[in-house]
Amino acid sequence: QVQLIESGGGLVQAGGSLRLSCEASGGTFSSYVMGWFRQGPGNERDFVATISRFGATTSYADSVKGRFTVSRDNAKNMAYLQMNSLQPEDTAVYYCAADRNWINGPRWRPDYWGQGTQVTVAS
Repeated sequence: QVQLIESGGGLVQAGGSLRLSCEASGGTFSSYVMGWFRQGPGNERDFVATISRFGATTSYADSVKGRFTVSRDNAKNMAYLQMNSLQPEDTAVYYCAADRNWINGPRWRPDYWGQGTQVTVAS
């Protein structure tokens, strides 16, 4: 069973950038599809992005396409979310997630979750 720990959240001005990291342990990292979700104040947890086991395929929510980039380093058991051109509406707790199965887009329902990291974008 894989354990996930996120880091890299914080406070940033609108238009700025942040890079979130997700460290995985307890499993064979390359066996897992990795992804990111977020939950803003008063909102449900929403899909952000996924990346396939060896990084060949990615999928993004429409709201982040062209601004966010998901990546992974299987040698380091790490996944990343590079977030550029951040806007106040991106303010949320961001969760790293993992699952053995790939489903394209927001229908992906991962089994494993991190604790989340807060991202706050000031206007």
